[in-house]
Amino acid sequence: MSVATARRQLAAVFRKEVRQTIRDRRVMFLLVVAPLLQTVVFGFAVDFDVDRVPTVVVDHDRSDQSRLQARRLLADGTLRRVGDAAGAPEAERALDDGQAAAAVILPPRLAADLATGHPVEVQVILDGTDPNRATVAGGAVSRYFGEVGEALARARLAGAGGTPPPQLRAVPRVEYNPRLASAPYIVPGISGTLLVIVTTLVTAMGLSREREMGTMEQVLVTPIRPLWLLVGKLLPFLVIGCFDVLLLVGAGTWIFAVPIRGNLLVAAVGVLLYLVSTLGVGLFISTLSQNQQQAFLGGFIFMMPAILLSGVMTPIRAMPGWLQLLTYLNPVRHYAEVIRGVLLRGAGFADLWFQLATLAALGIGIMALAAARFRRTLG
Repeated sequence: MSVATARRQLAAVFRKEVRQTIRDRRVMFLLVVAPLLQTVVFGFAVDFDVDRVPTVVVDHDRSDQSRLQARRLLADGTLRRVGDAAGAPEAERALDDGQAAAAVILPPRLAADLATGHPVEVQVILDGTDPNRATVAGGAVSRYFGEVGEALARARLAGAGGTPPPQLRAVPRVEYNPRLASAPYIVPGISGTLLVIVTTLVTAMGLSREREMGTMEQVLVTPIRPLWLLVGKLLPFLVIGCFDVLLLVGAGTWIFAVPIRGNLLVAAVGVLLYLVSTLGVGLFISTLSQNQQQAFLGGFIFMMPAILLSGVMTPIRAMPGWLQLLTYLNPVRHYAEVIRGVLLRGAGFADLWFQLATLAALGIGIMALAAARFRRTLG
């Protein structure tokens, strides 16, 4: 075969593939528009900086000096004041409910002790379920009060006063994860990302493969009702997903010492609602796909933003406000909050009702839409 003949054959095959790809609008969207959208979303979502840590302040002194120190502590933006508490128990409840990740407790007689040179200790209670956030927040408080103490000591010594220089320091106390180990935080979140891969992608590709191979049409000639057909096809993936969760939780507790502090019934409800959502997404993608290639690309396009916008890898509070609102539509976010709340903080139904209700609403909505399209494709 001559070089010219080979070149003509290669050009013919190339033109044929280009025309076939351009004619398929679904593939063109997946290849051109979707990467652009993902680049924009990822650019805003991936932010490893820790700032605006939600913080409650307990001011036992209630003096001008204590209010001044609280304002200055929060001025740089690392900590964000979300409320005040009357005492340490109320502040700890705010951490339990997830409303705050840090609590700063200013002691009584703070102003008087600073004036007389007595030692002053400011307590900082930190939510250790996110080790990186807890480390940054604790470091910011310790650094601030250390600098304030040094400045007051220099001023007192320069004035040659009769009173000794004040001793001011912050005393951190870490809740839920005292060693600030990363595994107890990462492993529960990873279970959500693995489940979305297993259930969504496998469901979408499995149903698309049957339509591509023609086995779906063979089943349709049987007297089985569409509802039971749908349930029968999704139920195995639901069982596999539940088994995967048991496997991951068992491995996490045995290998990585992930604690189990809460009621596992709450976690089981969250898992079931989450799987309904992910299976619904997989079913919906399969109804939009004509072959396995489209199903794979569609599943990939859903999974990447879902994982990055879940708070598993990067903090949601570091994202722009409009993107934080979009994360409420992400079932992976709510599942991660449920499983971490149960395992690490001992949270119950009363603490996680919003996440569970949102998962239920998302699951019912997605599954209803996917089932309607599935019946339409069968018709």
